[in-house]
Amino acid sequence: MDWSLILILLAMGAAGGFAAGLLGIGGGMVLVPFITMIYTAEHFPPEAVVHMAIATSLATIMFTSLSSVRAHHAHGAVLWPIVRLLTPGIVVGSWLGPWLGKQLNTTALALVFAAFVAFSATQMLSGKKPAGARELPGAPGMFAAGGVFGVVSGVVGAGGGFMSIPFMTWCNVKIHNAVATSAALGFPIALSGTLSNIWFGWDQPGLPPYSLGYIYLPALAVIATASVLAAPLGARAAHRMPVQQLKRIFAVILYALAGYMLWKAFH
Repeated sequence: MDWSLILILLAMGAAGGFAAGLLGIGGGMVLVPFITMIYTAEHFPPEAVVHMAIATSLATIMFTSLSSVRAHHAHGAVLWPIVRLLTPGIVVGSWLGPWLGKQLNTTALALVFAAFVAFSATQMLSGKKPAGARELPGAPGMFAAGGVFGVVSGVVGAGGGFMSIPFMTWCNVKIHNAVATSAALGFPIALSGTLSNIWFGWDQPGLPPYSLGYIYLPALAVIATASVLAAPLGARAAHRMPVQQLKRIFAVILYALAGYMLWKAFH
């Protein structure tokens, strides 16, 4: 990689890390469209370019999540009992997600990604308040919810916050706790999904040098370095700034990224 590409990846990693800390979304929905652009410009195999972008993004969340959750934990905002209940389903689901993604071609995968990014943006813009008596489900329901979060996150390369945060706030978890807890959930999602992407991409022909399965290691190293440094800044900002207003701004960005992935699906 030349220096201009390294600088672009550093900027992307910083933006993704800050977003992960601020909004608990893992940063994947920010990173995947831009990584797709870069891999396309670098002439990676067209049939694997979105798969590789998703896999690389998911791998960076392992590092971003640890950095982000440490800052949130310092504020006492992570609800660890919720993490423990959701994690088993998440591990199972995020292993299956990349396998499911492998069955989809680039067009289908880009469409799926665009749909869930647009869904996430809509959830962020929604001002609906949950019923006052609604609570989180019991252990079986939490396992099922974690499984859904894991599968979808594994398919689209995100940390799951675009689903887990609306789910928790719908069940009357305070928004700052939901963001912090979602940051903690990003690690099991990313770890299981990364191992799955290595396994299912291992025999994929035509991948560029320095690929580990579907993961492109040079991009991972640069993006992860920047995201780890930026995630605590976003986490600290989350406890000082009006998150709802920031979510509205971020939703506009997500709609733009969804539009790009729709364009990518048909070109």
